[in-house]
Amino acid sequence: MKISVRNLEPTKVKLTITVDPEEFDPYLDAARKEIAKQVNVPGFRKGHVPGKIIDQRIGFAAVAGEAVNNGVPELYSKALEEKKIRPMAQPEIDVQEVPASAKDETKLKFTATVERRPDIELPELEGLEIEVPKAQVTDEDVDKRLETLRQRFGTLVGVDRPAAKGDFANIDLNAEIDGETVDSQEGVSYELGSNTMLDGLDEALEGLSAGEETSFEGTLEAGEHEGQKALVKVKVNSVKAEELPELNDDFAQEASEFDTLEELKADVRKAAERDAEGRQATEARDAFIAKIEEGLEIPVPKGVKAEMIEQQLKNVTADPSKATDDQKAEAEQTVVKDLTDQMVLDALAEKLDVKVSQADVMNFLASIAQQYGMDPSHFINAIVQNGQLGSAVQEVARSKGLLAGMRAVTFKSEGETLDLSAFLGEAAEDEEAESVEAASAAAAVADELAGDKADEAPAENAE
Repeated sequence: MKISVRNLEPTKVKLTITVDPEEFDPYLDAARKEIAKQVNVPGFRKGHVPGKIIDQRIGFAAVAGEAVNNGVPELYSKALEEKKIRPMAQPEIDVQEVPASAKDETKLKFTATVERRPDIELPELEGLEIEVPKAQVTDEDVDKRLETLRQRFGTLVGVDRPAAKGDFANIDLNAEIDGETVDSQEGVSYELGSNTMLDGLDEALEGLSAGEETSFEGTLEAGEHEGQKALVKVKVNSVKAEELPELNDDFAQEASEFDTLEELKADVRKAAERDAEGRQATEARDAFIAKIEEGLEIPVPKGVKAEMIEQQLKNVTADPSKATDDQKAEAEQTVVKDLTDQMVLDALAEKLDVKVSQADVMNFLASIAQQYGMDPSHFINAIVQNGQLGSAVQEVARSKGLLAGMRAVTFKSEGETLDLSAFLGEAAEDEEAESVEAASAAAAVADELAGDKADEAPAENAE
């Protein structure tokens, strides 16, 4: 197989692949056997029709077409591996030459244009030191947590006074555009000062008492008229204030397993310290990625970037074409950062020769399923059937590469070496774990079983 590579862009290449007959012949033979299973030829048992007869009766063009469909993806993958090209998207395949008969010496020739990961030269990790902010817990942090706990045990009490910030108002809303009602809600409970609904609502409500009404102009943030200005009429049905319990031993006994407020405060501080250490580990991760990206100019694939920006905008607005300049700029910044980090972590995993076991992938998929409240086995089967196992393997490799890279450097805070082992774990010692090839093989078996069940279904129904 002859492979030539032409760089179209820093992140885009065009491969021209010419396949020798001896490499293409096995695909032709496999195509003849597959076709033989599906046709009836007088004088031959089904599935045992000689290849020459298939060429004569069915036509070599049909055989070659089947062989191209099955062979080109495999040959393309081999070419990528040989040239060490890491694709970032699906290729554009153009089959240019195919033999016209079994005796035709024309070689199969096709091109593949694909966006690729650029070459990334990562720094050596040995001896690298990275500074991370100190994990600190102040009395104010503890007080905020206690205040949040108090609010969980608070009660709402009706008050006979105008609404103020922090109060809860029960309100009716009616939005009009050109005198026509476009949206209305009744009995909505709203906390003044939370700014969780329409802009201008907090200002309109402050100072109103139960039974009073007002109106203001606001921009609708959802629904068919999203982004349009509307006249919003609001009526206050009731005003309630939050009444919080006192911080004392009685509260500690009601809100926890502790007998005294001091014991509760000590426990709250420990929880705050654990959270602070977790945030420090996250900051260490971000600092590590920033450090290995430092000074690198990493171009991102234009097509992949455009698709990701489109998806990002769909998450913030129903119609991406109507996104504001600020939304577009923010989406682009997010996508470029995400893409850059992904490519760097992929390169890191390769540099560290990270191995991903089948157990790693299954555990990863099971954890995602649990996060979404799904049955792990059903979720894993769906991933396999949809051909997404490769993406899962890649994600696990990035995660393992990141952890391995972080273990290889030294993190310091104010001159002291940090021990992040509680968050980074230890390097896997079992080198005999099932490999990614095993996971891929399992996927292939699952696909085959699914295909067998589909083939058997009509026969079962016919009985």
